[in-house]
Amino acid sequence: MRKGAAVRIDSHHHIWDLKAVSYPWLEARGQRRFFGDPTPIQRDYLIDEFRVTAAGHGVEASVHVQVGAEDPLAETRWVDGVAAANPGWPAAQVAFADLTRPDLDRQLETLGALPSVRGIRQIVGRSPAEDSATGTNRLLGHPRFLAGLRMIAAAGLSFDLQLLPELMADSARVFGQVPELPVVICHAGSPHDRTPDGLRFWSRELGRLSILPNMHCKISGLGMFDPDWNRESIRPIVETCLEQFGPDRCMFGSNFPVDSLSSEYGELIDVFSVLIPDSAHSRVFGRTASRFYRLE
Repeated sequence: MRKGAAVRIDSHHHIWDLKAVSYPWLEARGQRRFFGDPTPIQRDYLIDEFRVTAAGHGVEASVHVQVGAEDPLAETRWVDGVAAANPGWPAAQVAFADLTRPDLDRQLETLGALPSVRGIRQIVGRSPAEDSATGTNRLLGHPRFLAGLRMIAAAGLSFDLQLLPELMADSARVFGQVPELPVVICHAGSPHDRTPDGLRFWSRELGRLSILPNMHCKISGLGMFDPDWNRESIRPIVETCLEQFGPDRCMFGSNFPVDSLSSEYGELIDVFSVLIPDSAHSRVFGRTASRFYRLE
């Protein structure tokens, strides 16, 4: 990266090679998901394609986030190899670890030995319908979850928190007990109800998390619950995130290729560039992510 320059970083994207790592959710045919029909992305999406797309819009570094591999460790090792093979593209990754397992210490030791690993994600909430079937939401009350968060902090890693507005009150109670852990909320906290009442509820609940000084926010994934979004429909979400967290705790993420189902990469960059004040661009589009994921 250029010394002293404001490097543009994509803080949330995925890549996959279906010959190297299996993703059951991605490989299942004819199953519509909460983010839409995955058919167009049921193919290899490799770093070269992502780099060409992102670099074409000024992005120079990125953060890969785990994405439901059948063998999460195999995914993490594969991504680490991709990062090592592309030294001209500074990259970090957020790996999966199961905080409820009694061998979490060994998981973290293995993951922490991989140079590209900076953080952990275990999804707390995806969507109301899917969570009711999987029971993911029960993680917050699991007796090992809080202890696991403390272990992540002790290992020098961060935590990516994907959740729904309905879970923010409980999340604030749990994460408020681990102030030493750097946390970033994925996808602006997934405001799935875009009605005025739904956004008011999301904003109020998000405030329970934004008052915690260790909390950050990714402005990402806004097309998953509204594939027909436009600049004005997402304006209140972007503005609320910036108001509550400030640009020093907000970061841009494309959520590609998942969000390619609802927009072009350049469209995201262009719309966010308009909605985010010029004075905040260098932080939201780069410096916050660089500091949080130690990409300096």
